[in-house]
Amino acid sequence: MQISAYTLKQAWHQAIAGSDVLDDAMLPPIGTSPGQYEQRVGKPHGPLFLVLDDDGTARGHIGPYREVFATQDLDRVLYFAAEDAVRKLAEHIAARSPGLGPVANLVDGQAKLLDRIDPVWGSRFRNGGMDGTQPSRPCGRDPLERLAWIAGSWREQDPYTHLAFFRGENIDAEQIALLHGADPAQIAAGTRAVDLPGMDGGAFGDWDIVWETCCFGQAGTWAFLMYHEIPGSGPGLEALARLGVTETVHLSATSAKAIYTFDYMRDGCHIDDDWGTLELIGYDRGRTPYFRGGQLDFLNQAIRRAELDHPELTGEFELYFHALDDAFDLQLPRQDIQEGTVRAAQWARRNS
Repeated sequence: MQISAYTLKQAWHQAIAGSDVLDDAMLPPIGTSPGQYEQRVGKPHGPLFLVLDDDGTARGHIGPYREVFATQDLDRVLYFAAEDAVRKLAEHIAARSPGLGPVANLVDGQAKLLDRIDPVWGSRFRNGGMDGTQPSRPCGRDPLERLAWIAGSWREQDPYTHLAFFRGENIDAEQIALLHGADPAQIAAGTRAVDLPGMDGGAFGDWDIVWETCCFGQAGTWAFLMYHEIPGSGPGLEALARLGVTETVHLSATSAKAIYTFDYMRDGCHIDDDWGTLELIGYDRGRTPYFRGGQLDFLNQAIRRAELDHPELTGEFELYFHALDDAFDLQLPRQDIQEGTVRAAQWARRNS
């Protein structure tokens, strides 16, 4: 059946006929162009807007330029519409619920509301991915153990603005630091953060010195590099590939402008569903942040698992970082970084 405004409204009415959760008014507004978004929704971005193409494709928009799904499957459109509707209900209910409070109860509340409409929809929401993806396993460990411990301070650009991770066969953290411009003499000497000028017992006390340094090392299957800025424009993809790098994850924070970005590259290509710059500030608990069924759907699934496994994490940056840990196996050595024993160097050009 080709999706039209009529068939969609009829199917929605049938889906909610026996439901005590939804009503006809909760179906998102429908149009024929993303340009109608603000006129139909009444806001510049946020709520779901359904755009119907002539070929029967339904596209979900949360702004005139941000498409979050595209499908010709009527059941999926109904599910996405219900997911958006119960979010509003769950916010209202959670704000008045006892126990851990509104943040902790929100995502679980959404799942339970969808269960009441259709248990299949509740299961789909809990999985976080599209149909056919394997359910995520609960992590069963401290969510702040490996990467998310740094999320709070990183949001304020402490200890560094940029967290960059590199993975590939036989990669070497020293070589990556040198490629970015680290001082070869300090690399050869095994310099640590506590050894750098201006450091006192591992505390980054001199902002000027910190701005001209980097820290690096190996954690799990990734090499990491932390810095505020690098000399010049940095190494190109070909130079990284010569070192064996096949994947990179780059997180940047500019707290003064509230800009926090996530960039993932694999085999020399940006993995972003053609969205361009991906901002962490756009992640909203209980809403799947990336294109449904797209290149980053595995991260959608990891984020949903983090939300359900760890309602005690009230910080969305911590939740997001835990999802990165789960999806990519990213980690940073907490003790080495906090005590200043992590490997470090000044940039060679500035040090000279």
